[in-house]
Amino acid sequence: MTIEPGGTPVVGAPPGDGSGLLVSALSRRSLTDDVHESMTALIMDHAIPPHTRINIDQLARQLNVSPTPVREALARLEEASLVRKEPLRGYFTTPLLTRSEFEDLYEFRRLLEPWAAARAAATADEAGRSRLREELRTGADLPGGSDYESYKTLTAHDQRFHSMVLEQAGNQVMQNAFARTHCHLHLFRLFYGRAFASPAIDEHRGVAEAIAAQDPERASAAMLAHIEASYERLKDAAQ
Repeated sequence: MTIEPGGTPVVGAPPGDGSGLLVSALSRRSLTDDVHESMTALIMDHAIPPHTRINIDQLARQLNVSPTPVREALARLEEASLVRKEPLRGYFTTPLLTRSEFEDLYEFRRLLEPWAAARAAATADEAGRSRLREELRTGADLPGGSDYESYKTLTAHDQRFHSMVLEQAGNQVMQNAFARTHCHLHLFRLFYGRAFASPAIDEHRGVAEAIAAQDPERASAAMLAHIEASYERLKDAAQ
């Protein structure tokens, strides 16, 4: 796997106009983003297995970059709890969710998300409802598969949809609490290696239709049904 640094040199820029610094900053940001995406794929695909020490220099050589963007990407991955830094030992990939952590996460979702769906049905404006419908359209032709490239699109759709519902509910504290769990990332990591064409899109449609109908009780029930169905799909993967 090779990553080429992003950015385009500025040709003929006057000395001292700051253009070179700007391009350098953009190039570095693009490179770090590329490295972060590649490392996420390696972790999600279990090419770097759970609970494994990461050799920064070796990984930098594998990705054909210097160690600096690898370290920057690791800091971002630590925020998402995909890696952790141990004193005097370096970075390690985190273990998969334990059964207890899995149960705790779904208990949190059962409490939070049906309430959010009901609140969204009561308060969402037409623009918000339109965004939910548009997100359903983007998820209509998601691919099935067992590799990261195949299911990262479903992960992204799933996270966007649930985040939109919470946004429409209008409680920033709850939005932040949900975001900090990175739940979709960790659930799909747990699900690694299982090909699926998820029924989640149809379940999302039921939630969106209830919100569009401004029916809080129906929206809450549809979201709870979706959470329970997701739990049933994933529970056997949690040890």
